[in-house]
Amino acid sequence: MTATIRLTMAQALTRYLSRQMTEIDGERLPIVGGVWAIFGHGNVAGIGEALWQEREHLPTFRAHNEQAMAHAAIAYAKTNMRRRFMAATTSIGPGATNLVTAAALAHVNRLPVLLLPGDVFANRIPDPVLQQVEHSSDGTISANDCFRPVSRYFDRITRPEQIIPALQRAMQVLTDPAECGPVTLALCQDVQAEAYDYPESFFEERLWTPRRPRPDRAELAAAAAALKAAKKPLIVAGGGVLYSVASDELARFAMQTGIPVCETQGGKSALPDDAALNMAAVGVTGTGAANRLAAEADLILAVGTRLQDFTTGSWALFAAGKSVIGLNVQAFDAGKHRALPLVADAREGLAELRDALGGWMAPESWTSDAKAGKAAWRKEAQAATAATNVALPSDAQVIGAVQRSLGSEVILLHAAGGLPGELHKLWQAGSPGSYHAEYGFSCMGYEIAGGLGAKMARPEREVVVMVGDGSYLMMNSEIATSVMLGLRLTIVLLDNRGFGCINRLQNATGSASFNNLLKDARHETLPEIDFVQHAASLGAIAVKAASIAELEVALTQAKTNTRTTVIVIDTDPLVSTGAGGAWWDVAVPEVSERAEVRAARAQYDIKRQHQRVGN
Repeated sequence: MTATIRLTMAQALTRYLSRQMTEIDGERLPIVGGVWAIFGHGNVAGIGEALWQEREHLPTFRAHNEQAMAHAAIAYAKTNMRRRFMAATTSIGPGATNLVTAAALAHVNRLPVLLLPGDVFANRIPDPVLQQVEHSSDGTISANDCFRPVSRYFDRITRPEQIIPALQRAMQVLTDPAECGPVTLALCQDVQAEAYDYPESFFEERLWTPRRPRPDRAELAAAAAALKAAKKPLIVAGGGVLYSVASDELARFAMQTGIPVCETQGGKSALPDDAALNMAAVGVTGTGAANRLAAEADLILAVGTRLQDFTTGSWALFAAGKSVIGLNVQAFDAGKHRALPLVADAREGLAELRDALGGWMAPESWTSDAKAGKAAWRKEAQAATAATNVALPSDAQVIGAVQRSLGSEVILLHAAGGLPGELHKLWQAGSPGSYHAEYGFSCMGYEIAGGLGAKMARPEREVVVMVGDGSYLMMNSEIATSVMLGLRLTIVLLDNRGFGCINRLQNATGSASFNNLLKDARHETLPEIDFVQHAASLGAIAVKAASIAELEVALTQAKTNTRTTVIVIDTDPLVSTGAGGAWWDVAVPEVSERAEVRAARAQYDIKRQHQRVGN
């Protein structure tokens, strides 16, 4: 007879999670790094009690904002190259819906996070319960149905035994290299407390290791033949290179073939910036060196990238006539834009493709031209980031100060606004994973919570968060959590008094400055926000830097501070780096009373003619 143990559904869930393991560099570790929890009536009595029982094996962390705690969990998974992840639990109402933005972020970026929102009563006897969203024509709907389109796997647990297949499926998705992403298990609050006789075998320790699919022989042969025929091949390295831990193999491939490499936002730091054939950033926020090669290349080897519009310059940078090889573990991405698909793990695919090339190399003239372009770009970048004594420095000049003061081995984390554009082309990343960008969903508010998650994953590393005042005001509460947990961050807050990036885009499309900078928004009095006092009130060490020189002094001091440091510096909202970059498709109105808009539309129509459509 099968041995069983009687547990509540929530107790079974937490016990199961605590017994799932992984192996990293020969060390056996729990694959679930912990659970973020904000308790409410929909989860405190069920999963809350279960987490208390399992607290020695499955740590629970308290945050101040549900979206932020999920961001921290996602950043933890990203910093761990998807080999470990975290869970997040909330009550049934606004706590649950606050997770939806984070779920979308994880879905876009293909990152594992287990979301455990409470749900309504399965028995429906006390309906409508507090915070319940009722639908007059469908009694099965709850607010958690919002998670369906942004989850890789969704389930609603309405009976205690359903958690057995649900958790097994959840783990398969969370650890699958192709299907990886957010999993949502909506936990009906009465069912959390219901008991069931679970088989003891369900709780046996299990080891999960990354699957590494090898390429199909026919696809491999086709990709090798296409490369051998190319005269100007270029590699575009995406986040899949990092998630596959394939940086060393990418370096070998580039060195032995002479093919230059450029990096997406997600793929930056796949190679160190000083690697001879690393042209760095490509696309809308790319370097002049990478984008020139992208325009001239006759073949693109896209490794671990989903080829979003910032990478391809809205498919105007990769013009018609180029061949594309899509080396990707996800077939959906491998075949984009009629690419020759090479469905495989990045590390295994690069290794087998290198062998299949049999010593073939790109023309030496193409390789030499790439290196010369990299040297020329380095001079442009140095000019943009050089020290200055101007009253309002640019984002690029602040980046230069951070780089000089802290070096390339820190984990540099950022997300939305103008900073991703400047950092992508200007930051000189060191080791793999040292550049942490959330730009797939471009989510304002990710930065500080993400910094906390990255620090939890790599407590021995210096984690530096660069954030604008707009994102800071959207979500800053996890400064207090970082202090509470003793996880020291260095946060550089660039204050340009508004949404400077979108103001520049607004101007570039012919519109007047409107509703982005504080001074251009409807107001009776302009706010004088004291970010230093605010950060200090959350427990941080906070200082204002009046110049680039003072910023460098404060950054040096921050390395020796015992808790999170926030350094505020005023910046110019109108200046961005002119060098590098590529066109981006942002639709301009066909009709407008503004001459500037009409002129921008005329230029827009010209640029659209260069887009690669359907081939």
